[in-house]
Amino acid sequence: MAERRTIIRAAILAAGVLIAVTSVAPIVARYLSTPPDQRLVDLDVYRTSGQVLLRGAPLYGFLTQAPQLLPFTYPPFAALLAVPLALMSWPAAQWVWVIGVYAALTVAVLYAFRNLLARSGQWAPLVAGALVGACAWMMPISDQIRFGQVDVFLVALCVADCAAPRTRWPRGALIGLATAIKLVPGVFLIYLLITGRRLAFKNAVLTAVVATAGTWALMPWDSYDFWFGALFDSGRVGANNGTTNQAIKGMLLRLYWPDALTSLVWVVLAALIAYCGFRYARRLSWLADSLSVGTPSVGTSGTSGTSGTSIAYNAEMGGIAITGLLAVLVSPIAWIHHLSWVVLALGALAGSGRSVRRCALALGVWIFYVLPIPWWGTRLIGPGHPVVVRFAGRIVQDGYGLGAVALVFGMGGYLYKSLRSDSESHRLEGPRSGPEIGTLTP
Repeated sequence: MAERRTIIRAAILAAGVLIAVTSVAPIVARYLSTPPDQRLVDLDVYRTSGQVLLRGAPLYGFLTQAPQLLPFTYPPFAALLAVPLALMSWPAAQWVWVIGVYAALTVAVLYAFRNLLARSGQWAPLVAGALVGACAWMMPISDQIRFGQVDVFLVALCVADCAAPRTRWPRGALIGLATAIKLVPGVFLIYLLITGRRLAFKNAVLTAVVATAGTWALMPWDSYDFWFGALFDSGRVGANNGTTNQAIKGMLLRLYWPDALTSLVWVVLAALIAYCGFRYARRLSWLADSLSVGTPSVGTSGTSGTSGTSIAYNAEMGGIAITGLLAVLVSPIAWIHHLSWVVLALGALAGSGRSVRRCALALGVWIFYVLPIPWWGTRLIGPGHPVVVRFAGRIVQDGYGLGAVALVFGMGGYLYKSLRSDSESHRLEGPRSGPEIGTLTP
């Protein structure tokens, strides 16, 4: 009997892997068959940065080969991590990166949809494979393969640090590592602070400082060039007013207002959205803490499987997703692939799959980010269109960024109220007598 169960579990796991691989295969085939000078161009930047370090050349003085001519824009610590890529052949580096991206996506999906997977019981590997395959088709994720980007790795690091029941590392260390690689995940330092996780905050800061200071000791001139030069040169990353910049400032730059007015409006809007977003994230985290009283705490210990703890984890995931989306919105520059945090938002909305309304909303968000919405807008902004059409085109062009704003306020408002309502119903009903997490019990 035990042997039969083992065979069944192995078969389900294999089927889940097959679903995921089959789903992502067309994406990989498409982007790994493009012309060599168009293939995984950002990965080429990372790999070249490692080669530059091995040669002892200036890190922020190189450009990749024509026609891309791209510079390195990350902190020097990221270049140190890219040295192993420099020791590989270019084809090997591409495959290692692609496999790594989908491994990181799997980690993010397992955390984001943990309630749904727990409820799926023995079918969880099958559901996980389908979720990985579905998320891979969202443009922020497929762009990871198109350009060879690093964002999904950062999502996996941050969500694991915040949501893992137990950790073998000092909690906060992975957020510090992500911040040392790319400054944007530093928003999670604020999240740790405002949610009362002071030890994790200290660990994150210490990790980021040690990584940065250690790199400075190894590469003093390159570190100086970054922190006092390249960091403030926004032109190094390309046209800030392009469609792919879905940050608030990118939307404003496409209005072509005077620079002073654009900067002023951006500061006001970024501050307002940051204030509201962090307030929402803290409120969801507090809801999670209140539901975890008397049960294992979300993010610090195990998940007991009670409905209250399931709701608590869902609330915590909502706060984590909001924080990640804020990293995109308030940053001066945030390309479409930076919106990989949407994976966490989908998991927070779907929860355990019991709410048809929230699942439908998650499905709608998934469809929205699968469709090339911003590029539809670019077709409507030409001079040949009426003013009203061009205005509508600008809104559509900003669709992904505006969608992120809607998710921040939607999870901070609707999701919070929905989860609080669920928690009140759970308290009134008391614990269920039958099994719940780990089964398909309705």
